[in-house]
Amino acid sequence: MEDKYRSYMHEDAEKNIKWKFGTPPNYDVVNKLFEEGRTQVWPPGSLEEEVQSLVKNWEMEIFHKADSGDIRSIDAENYTFSLNGRKPINSEEKRKLGGGYIPLLQTSLPEKMRPYDPDKETAESSHKAFTTTFPRGFALEVLQVYSGPPVVVYKFRHWGYMEGPFKGHAPTGEKIELYGMAIFTLNDDKKVVKVEFFYDPAELLGGLIKGSVLQGSDEEAVSSCPILRNTG
Repeated sequence: MEDKYRSYMHEDAEKNIKWKFGTPPNYDVVNKLFEEGRTQVWPPGSLEEEVQSLVKNWEMEIFHKADSGDIRSIDAENYTFSLNGRKPINSEEKRKLGGGYIPLLQTSLPEKMRPYDPDKETAESSHKAFTTTFPRGFALEVLQVYSGPPVVVYKFRHWGYMEGPFKGHAPTGEKIELYGMAIFTLNDDKKVVKVEFFYDPAELLGGLIKGSVLQGSDEEAVSSCPILRNTG
């Protein structure tokens, strides 16, 4: 399986990798969304293209590889992750949270005010929720790079079209966009040892709960498509 934006895909696809959802992911659909909607086309070999490749490989591995020892983009023994200045968590703590979108949507809001409660999600339920909501994927582009390795600071944009239900809310068909900043600290082997993200989750979640409330049977009918299970 080749992916022109994620070199680790075809290099690892035939190896004895334990994939969270049974098989390597397929990014063909989200790559099409990315190419149609990106605002920047970075020249091959540029710092921006290098950072975008690093982030896409990291994201693919973090979301889809079950064993942190198989994640080539990070130094698993020293790796930490933090969101919006929260206390950093290591690989094992991240795994216990469930992985996927759960660490990325941690919140201090009271439980009754959470449109999406990461404390009640598993890696599988989280993956299903967002691949159902964004059947064409949730594309990522690097908008600007402020510093290169070993401390990579960049601005990013995520976007997708809400064409499936989300947590009981009907799809709106609208484009949902999320902007933020991130800092990736690399070691001498160019492996990530620290990730820091800064963004407002409300930019994402606010757009996903605009639709009318669905009855349970209506949501199950829309979200049962097996194709959605393997989108990136």
